[in-house]
Amino acid sequence: MIRCVISDLGKVIIFFDNNIFFEKIADYSPYSTEEIRELALAHFDLVEFFDKGEISPQDFHARVIKKLEARIDYDTFFTIYNDVFSLNPPVLQIMQRLKKNYRLVVLSNTDTMRFGFIKKRFPEILIFDEYVLSFEVGFMKPHPRIYKEALKKAGFPAKECLFIDDREENIEAAAKLGIKGIHMEPQTDLEALLKEEGLSF
Repeated sequence: MIRCVISDLGKVIIFFDNNIFFEKIADYSPYSTEEIRELALAHFDLVEFFDKGEISPQDFHARVIKKLEARIDYDTFFTIYNDVFSLNPPVLQIMQRLKKNYRLVVLSNTDTMRFGFIKKRFPEILIFDEYVLSFEVGFMKPHPRIYKEALKKAGFPAKECLFIDDREENIEAAAKLGIKGIHMEPQTDLEALLKEEGLSF
């Protein structure tokens, strides 16, 4: 029996599009949007450091603008870095219905600035019982340590938890710990899949 639903945030409850940031930062950089996209991919380790809480927002800003040769102050940078999200209302409504019968835990790879932005912009999503965030625990999905932390917060054994995520490798990592998963894709009928797993809401 499932007693806890563990859910990702990005591309599940909220959408995000980093291309919005790439297009906006190009106004402050000699590089084109496409070149910035390529640089972001080449230096993705910076995002991982930030998402794991290993570097401060100030350090992240300094390193990114150096790579992009951008002239942009700290506040303006994070204004455009953070503003890439939009709500997924149907999934939020499902979570609101699930809350009546199940414990809810967020498990997200994110940084302190973006999560702070999300809390202010979308306060309606703050319905979860616990939040396991990579920048707080120091590990990112698909590292097993972050799933173990989620299970600890869930308060139930792995077999009584269900995990929703948009990345197949994250679902597979959870499965290795005995957590059943739902791979969330654009065409996924989440309500139908949850009901197939025996959840009632």
